Amino acid sequence: MRRGLQIGKILGIPILLDPSWLIIFGLLTYLLSTSFAEKYPQWSNSQHWVVGTFTSLLFFGSVLFHELSHSVVARHYKIRVISITLFIFGGVARIGRDPSKAVQEFNIAIAGPIASFVLAAAFLGLSTVFSFDEKVAALATYLAGTNFILGLFNLAPGFPLDGGRIFRAIVWGITRDFSKATRAAGTGGKLIAFGLMAYCLWFVLHGDWSRVWYGLIGYYLLGAANDSVMQLAVRETLRGLSAADVMSQEVPIISGSLSLEDYGAEVLRTGRRYHLVVTDDRLVGLMNVQALHAVPREEWEHNSVQSVMLPRERILWASQDEPLQRLLERLFAADINQMPVVSGSQDDGAHVVGMVSRDAILRVIQARSELRHATPNK
Repeated sequence: MRRGLQIGKILGIPILLDPSWLIIFGLLTYLLSTSFAEKYPQWSNSQHWVVGTFTSLLFFGSVLFHELSHSVVARHYKIRVISITLFIFGGVARIGRDPSKAVQEFNIAIAGPIASFVLAAAFLGLSTVFSFDEKVAALATYLAGTNFILGLFNLAPGFPLDGGRIFRAIVWGITRDFSKATRAAGTGGKLIAFGLMAYCLWFVLHGDWSRVWYGLIGYYLLGAANDSVMQLAVRETLRGLSAADVMSQEVPIISGSLSLEDYGAEVLRTGRRYHLVVTDDRLVGLMNVQALHAVPREEWEHNSVQSVMLPRERILWASQDEPLQRLLERLFAADINQMPVVSGSQDDGAHVVGMVSRDAILRVIQARSELRHATPNK
């Protein structure tokens, strides 16, 4: 979940809406409005839709609160939260890296179900306090039940559910083996996924299509569980490798004094869409086609690369000894394709020694995987 329409920020965390969210929001609003019409025929048609819409909005607000609870605990452990995305199956918080300790994993994971149970209790209290108001009581009663179910479902011990992460944290803490813990949680996730799909299939075969949603959720969970195992394989494949092992020493370099007109000609000649700007082999900035197009065409001749480049302080870069797994995570987290490799520090001037890209890392993963499968067992 790396894409979506940003609708705002909470605590500095971008909140995104995936296009699939519109489908589930519309469907849920319709189902709630229809349900309220059956239970409360004395309400007007507009009241059914207004209460249904507000209930649907507050449900997804509850999902957002659930994800924010994960995010707050993650930030407590200095783990960057990239975004929170609402989509057809609920919500997901993207973090920059895995927790480094089992206790961190446990606390981040348990925060979500706790938040849902707190909301369930709060809405239950609201339904009691406003029992005299039929519409508020109906809304609050529904949200109390759904938040309780949301918290309970997420405690199922299978990855990527919160319960799966809690289970992984417990196994990790006992065995001190992250790989073994991930495989166990992934297996749990697959079992839960197959169970949901079997439950769906049973009802479909008996002519009841009302449980199809469970099959879709199971299919999503199965894919996510498989992804967790694949990520583990990537981690193991890249173990022991650093940025220096895969970096290319062919670095596209230009001078900051180059005019934008000449830079445009260089882009047309080479086809390269980005260049590092250096002075005396020291990294001072990054220039790309996006920055070039930000300047009106008639001003290219009168402006230099240095005037519009991304300054060094805002560039993500790697050291030669940075583990490749961590570097790949940073590339995906920042949603960029390449990163300069430097020696030295920001204080004494970063000396460019190479460039590492996602493609180069993925080629290493593929080659090592093929070689491992081709090696005969002894």
